[in-house]
Amino acid sequence: MRTQLLEALQNDCAELQGCQCTSLEPVGSSSTWRAEVSDGRSLFLKLASPAMLKVESRGLRSLKHWADPALLLIPDPLAMVPVGELAALILPWLDFGRGDQYELGRGLARLHRTSADAGMDRFGWDEEGFIGLGPQPSGWLSSWGDAFVTLRLTPQLQLASSWGLALDQLEPLLAATRVWLDQHQPLSCLVHGDLWGGNASVLADERGALIDPACWWADREVDLAMTRLFGGFSARFYEGYQKEWPLDPGYRDRIDLYNFYHLLNHANLFGGGYKNQCLMAIKAMRSMVL
Repeated sequence: MRTQLLEALQNDCAELQGCQCTSLEPVGSSSTWRAEVSDGRSLFLKLASPAMLKVESRGLRSLKHWADPALLLIPDPLAMVPVGELAALILPWLDFGRGDQYELGRGLARLHRTSADAGMDRFGWDEEGFIGLGPQPSGWLSSWGDAFVTLRLTPQLQLASSWGLALDQLEPLLAATRVWLDQHQPLSCLVHGDLWGGNASVLADERGALIDPACWWADREVDLAMTRLFGGFSARFYEGYQKEWPLDPGYRDRIDLYNFYHLLNHANLFGGGYKNQCLMAIKAMRSMVL
């Protein structure tokens, strides 16, 4: 793969014209690489299907449009080059640290608020996408309850029928969930969509940074909910967020429901204990919305 990737960089990447790739090494896995270029730059390369990388590039550009660069860095997609049946997305290399997450929280809140101020009156996305390796369907709906249930929960529940969940038996619960979420009436804003700890970090100058989005227009609370699913976010992150744009006092009531989407996706992709977590989440939903 290294030889194939190096040839693609030198032959097909306009970003490297007039330069040489002086070093190319894997970072953690065979799908992520660090390249050193003769002009002094360091680049990050991610290998995946062209369709996935196209969606990721658009998500990064969308986040960058609404982000305040003084608080939050979103890397620019520099190029995408074919590598056999795959492609390589080329991004600037970022040196992540373990610093104070206060500005990361503020930056996310400001991105949410600035996009919400645009006055988008519907929820969804206009392009078929991905949540990790799973599908994330496109579509637009004016009701938040409809959008979350129809565009996010239902497609994952259809996939989950292969391991035992019966969508028809869950329809009364989903109908009640629609009504319950519509009572919340959130503003539509651009969300990262896959905000676990590995996709957010802090730079040396204490600005936050976000990568690997699964963007859509949604309730901002879906991002905050996912930050609590796998950990990795400090109390300072939430302090920064609340300072910039305080959350609705009832936001904690919706955390488990919003994270049910990600548990379903993980159960459909990986199985194992995620299936039991989904069953527990359904039980909790029944007590909450019925």
